[in-house]
Amino acid sequence: MEIFRFKNQVLLLYKFKNHLFMKRFGSLLVVAIFAGVITLTSYKMFFEKTNYTVVTDSSEMPVITTSNKPTSFKGNGINEVDFTIAAENTVNAVVHVKNLTLNSSPGSLLDFFYGSESRQIPQVGTGSGVIISPDGYIVTNNHVIAKANEIRITLNNNKTYEAEIIGSDPNTDIALLKIDVNENLPYLAFGDSDEAKIGQWVLAVGNPFNLTSTVTAGIVSAKARDLGRDQSFIQTDAAVNPGNSGGALVNTNGDLIGINTAITSQTGSYVGYSFAVPSNIAKKVVEDIMEYGNVQKGILGITTPRLSTPYAVNNGINEIDGVYINGVEEDSGADDANLRSGDIIKMVDNIKVRKFADLTGYVSTKRPGDRIQVTIDRNGEDIVIPVELKERQSIIVPVMGLRVKNLSEKDKEIFNTKVGVKITGVPETYRGYGLNGKVILEIDDEKVNDIYEAKNIFGAISRYDKTVITLIDKNGEKERIVFQ
Repeated sequence: MEIFRFKNQVLLLYKFKNHLFMKRFGSLLVVAIFAGVITLTSYKMFFEKTNYTVVTDSSEMPVITTSNKPTSFKGNGINEVDFTIAAENTVNAVVHVKNLTLNSSPGSLLDFFYGSESRQIPQVGTGSGVIISPDGYIVTNNHVIAKANEIRITLNNNKTYEAEIIGSDPNTDIALLKIDVNENLPYLAFGDSDEAKIGQWVLAVGNPFNLTSTVTAGIVSAKARDLGRDQSFIQTDAAVNPGNSGGALVNTNGDLIGINTAITSQTGSYVGYSFAVPSNIAKKVVEDIMEYGNVQKGILGITTPRLSTPYAVNNGINEIDGVYINGVEEDSGADDANLRSGDIIKMVDNIKVRKFADLTGYVSTKRPGDRIQVTIDRNGEDIVIPVELKERQSIIVPVMGLRVKNLSEKDKEIFNTKVGVKITGVPETYRGYGLNGKVILEIDDEKVNDIYEAKNIFGAISRYDKTVITLIDKNGEKERIVFQ
């Protein structure tokens, strides 16, 4: 019995010690938690810095972290943009254009040497087009239908029609086609490409690689992009490939803001950038073709230096924000408005001009007789001058590279002639012949009436045959110069 009581006492002692330990441990845990709360609160109040950027006059660039930043109320970007309505409306107005061209080829090697009849080999090219009216007018690229013997249009519902070429303009790469239909077709209305903004979402719709009704998305990467052809393009990063040419570039409202035309690529396929003719230019070309049968081009009449030349670099012209006027063409709108060499064009109407493509892109939407307000910087002073655009009065002819202009009434009196074109610029190759300032009357005994006739005649000159040019000077003396 004694032993039993001893063990029981030991057991009671152990239970007592265990109870005391748990009580002390609980107290310590409560104290630790309370201390942690105090420490965290103190750190938040006195040590942690709020992630704000303060704008000061310091030249240092403020640097902030991007974690825990509040999101925009507009959402996270592309996931918040709805392309479905624009895509649905556009695909039905974009068509597949098939161009059939017949090329001659000798049937055999003997045919080649002995001049036998050649075979007609058909070649098929494809592209896209945009229906712009319910009665079947279609706009596409000139290069899509160039030299075509037959053009066939396939609608999105797989109906096929033969198309007629109404007119085209190689300079802007725009062509107008027409198909005869018995029902109203879905079409796209021209939007205002001047309102397009860099960073704006756009859709490119066309038929790349014969994959019909293909929609790709991107943004406007740049405006007034010059590809070295004195043109003005909208640049996007929407995927465009061979077959997309002539297709639609639309904004998220479904407005037609461009005609997809070109890509820059070393492989021939899309690598990141594509280019579209702005809708304002395409619309003007289409309206001119429909109303006049050709494109009416209003010309400002200025010359500008190439920005990459030593002359431009040495004189700081390549750093000018605007278009530097290097010269003014005689009898042009700029000449009549007294624009001068050294003036810097800063704005036309409400369009800011920072480079030559900005200027040409806007003027390309105008016709002869249209008036524009030109804001120039003349000796540090901004001046607004109204200018009436005129038809092109001068041109550089092919092969020889002479710049010639139409005769003014004053020229006709001075040279005592009603026909001919006046030479106003001579390339270095021909400067020793005394050509500048004289009037070309005939080329190879063919009379020249204006600059366009001169362009066509010079374009037909062979580099391997002799060319005879008949000239007249201010004294009325004629001379014939033979060029070999």
